[in-house]
Amino acid sequence: MASKTVGLVGARGHTGAELIRLISRHPQLELAFVSSRELDGQPVSAHIEGFAGELRYENLGHEQVAAKGVDAVILALPNGKAGDIVAGLEAQAPESVIVDLSADYRFNEDWYYGLPELTRASYAGQKRISNPGCYATAMQLAIAPLLDRLAGPPQCFGVSGYSGAGTTPSDKNDTDKLRDNLMPYALADHMHEREVSRHLGVPVEFMPHVAPHFRGITMTVNLWLDQAVKVEAIRDLYRQRYAGEPLIRVLDEAPWVSSIAGKHGVEIGGFTVAPGGKRVVVVATLDNLLKGAATQAMQNLNTAFGFDELASIPLE
Repeated sequence: MASKTVGLVGARGHTGAELIRLISRHPQLELAFVSSRELDGQPVSAHIEGFAGELRYENLGHEQVAAKGVDAVILALPNGKAGDIVAGLEAQAPESVIVDLSADYRFNEDWYYGLPELTRASYAGQKRISNPGCYATAMQLAIAPLLDRLAGPPQCFGVSGYSGAGTTPSDKNDTDKLRDNLMPYALADHMHEREVSRHLGVPVEFMPHVAPHFRGITMTVNLWLDQAVKVEAIRDLYRQRYAGEPLIRVLDEAPWVSSIAGKHGVEIGGFTVAPGGKRVVVVATLDNLLKGAATQAMQNLNTAFGFDELASIPLE
């Protein structure tokens, strides 16, 4: 199958760096351009360890992005910044695949919502793909096997490394303020709370926190069920649901975020049933920059081009 060209907009951030690494090792993708206002003119190899080639960062306006004529554009921009570039591509390069990592199109019915392990069957050749949020990916994978047994809204306690706050300075990525600390924020109506509630079709309650570690999410989910269950049945249910998914490991014990950092999959475990059998606690971990963002974008891009979904994604 012929190779495809890909452009990346928003290349300076942590996720952009991971995407460059994934694309550069892909046997059928060529990285045609990387756009970053702050790094304009600098060689990519100076910022991405192991990157070979003469490619330099460019500061491209939305019309310039569309004029590049690439087969796909990945947008790794802050929320609210994708619209102009998408409009430019719609006008000048409507056949280009767009994978957007922001929240801008996650609520848009015209875009495919790409959480492959849950939405793969609904992919029908769409060229507009919205990548799920990092917390939202962890929540949905933790809840989905019990979705038809819920007796109330799942309560999700999430803790992320500070890379999830991006590279723009703020309290949430200030290592001095985070030291020996756990920083709660947006404790109701978080964007990912709305996202998960929409895509699972049930109300979900989410309480996010930032921790002093750099990368990785721990998601502890409390689920009330309509009928009593035994822990063995819950564990078997998750194993059966994700048996064919190379990026998901179901464990007996609760997963540790330190074990998932730098890896491309998800670990789910720690299954606990409270006395009475109707309250279940599940723990999921993933790397917010990888399966929470770049790895998932690569899965979606591979699917759009008809490649192996896991091409360029290292498996353990």
